[in-house]
Amino acid sequence: MTVCYRHPDRTTALRCTRCGRHVCTDCVRGAAVGQHCVDCAQTDSAPVRRTSPLIRAALDTPLVTYGLIALSVLAFFAQMSSKQVESDLVLWAPAVADGQVYRLLTSAFLHYGPVHLLLNMWALYVVGPQLEGLLGRVRFGALYLLSALGGSVTVYLLAPLNTATAGASGAIFGLFGATLLIGRRMRLDVGWVAAVILINLVFTFTVPGISWQGHIGGLITGLVVACAYVYPPQAVRVQVQVAASLALLALFIALIWWRTAELVS
Repeated sequence: MTVCYRHPDRTTALRCTRCGRHVCTDCVRGAAVGQHCVDCAQTDSAPVRRTSPLIRAALDTPLVTYGLIALSVLAFFAQMSSKQVESDLVLWAPAVADGQVYRLLTSAFLHYGPVHLLLNMWALYVVGPQLEGLLGRVRFGALYLLSALGGSVTVYLLAPLNTATAGASGAIFGLFGATLLIGRRMRLDVGWVAAVILINLVFTFTVPGISWQGHIGGLITGLVVACAYVYPPQAVRVQVQVAASLALLALFIALIWWRTAELVS
């Protein structure tokens, strides 16, 4: 899906033939050849900026999604080659309390077996490209990492101390939540997303060995991040996005500090 550069809540397939940006029907202007966006129509003397098909294809490729999949696959191969990798990087509360805070994030790229990896990477492949196209690479990357961290922090707070947790499920649930909320914002049919979330929640609470803490924490984080990214007015949207991301990160740091102090004492 693509959206108008002036109205991010509107999907469109139209492009300005001068600058190449996507425009909705309210922002398109007729031209001698093709159609122009509002800015190009108002500035007839502006230089023509055309992009080659190769450059345009590179810009439209969901590089962050593919990069996250590649990192997870490489991490899995590293796990298979050495069990020490798994023991050093999974989320284990005593190690985090001992100062190995990086486990809260590295655990999101490790998986317990090929089926675990395949299910999570398939979900990322299905929902990731569309979200990345709607939000942009930076915001999508922030959404993924914050959701992964939100799931890990929830595990750190609520899971039993002797539990070793790994997997991208928290981040995937965050993407599910963001897809649901952004779809509603764009007035799209999101019934299938709600059904996927509900089915996965049923599995989460009925199948033994699944970290419900990571799933719930990631889902809530994804909903909060998506709300901050798409609902604020256009004039202050960037400022709200940055502020919300930093506020969530600060909250996670405070919760990690509090839980660590509790465990150490």
